[in-house]
Amino acid sequence: MKIILLTGASALALGACTYEPTPLPDVTFQNAAANSSVASPVRYQDPLAGYIYRAPTGPRDWLKVNEEQTEGN
Repeated sequence: MKIILLTGASALALGACTYEPTPLPDVTFQNAAANSSVASPVRYQDPLAGYIYRAPTGPRDWLKVNEEQTEGN
């Protein structure tokens, strides 16, 4: 148990002693100049456009339903 705690503490100590990486350059102005494409407006499409309501027909005899769905028929 002491070895696990010693290993964890040494990992934290070594992690605290690492150097700070250099920050990435600010390239937002380059992206704005390069992205000069014009996009066409998106038309609204109704998500329920092709929906057809299908009411349940009621319970049927399950033996007949199974026989209708067999591969032999």
